[in-house]
Amino acid sequence: MKKSLFLVFALVGLFLASCNREDITANTTSDDLTEVVQLSAARSAATTDTVTKQKCKGNLTVIAAADLPAAVSTYISANYAGSEVQFAGKDASGQIVVGLKLADGTHKGLLFNADGTFNKALEKYPKGAKLTKVEVSALPAAITAYAAKYAGYTVKAAGKNDAGEYFVVIEKTTGTDAEIKASRKVLQFNADGTFKQETTPPSHPDGPKGNRRKH
Repeated sequence: MKKSLFLVFALVGLFLASCNREDITANTTSDDLTEVVQLSAARSAATTDTVTKQKCKGNLTVIAAADLPAAVSTYISANYAGSEVQFAGKDASGQIVVGLKLADGTHKGLLFNADGTFNKALEKYPKGAKLTKVEVSALPAAITAYAAKYAGYTVKAAGKNDAGEYFVVIEKTTGTDAEIKASRKVLQFNADGTFKQETTPPSHPDGPKGNRRKH
């Protein structure tokens, strides 16, 4: 009798552990996809802002938050305590554009000179970086139809910024977890549902979640 009870409890424990692992995996995947959309919007907002386009020389090369000049990090820590770097890039002349998510959840874009001194705040960055989650089932028909052109892919997550632009993450439906993650693409659409561009998901400038630091 004792052996039977022990076996029942063991099976129940294994079932619960399995369920918990599935829940953790599902939540991690959901969080991961949400971050892909958010970082894509942050990168797009920083690179297409009017200040960036007017003052920067050429395309921005992505740089890690750890590689920001000390003067830049000091300025951010002193003026935006608790903020998180979502995007950082350098132009051909050495100027640096940084996209921040502030402690209160709002967004701020900053331009720094090559020597690390503050230059100017990006004008439209907050509007482009702030995202509202959009359920996949609620996407405009034009966007769903365009995404369907990617054979073997499925829409996994989507968001819309304050300018009305959509950011949609698609990934392959088959393969190993690593292969599926590597297949991800971000499709950007204008407010009217017309296709704008396809990009690869950006990585967080501060690295994996566990290694990130607040300024």
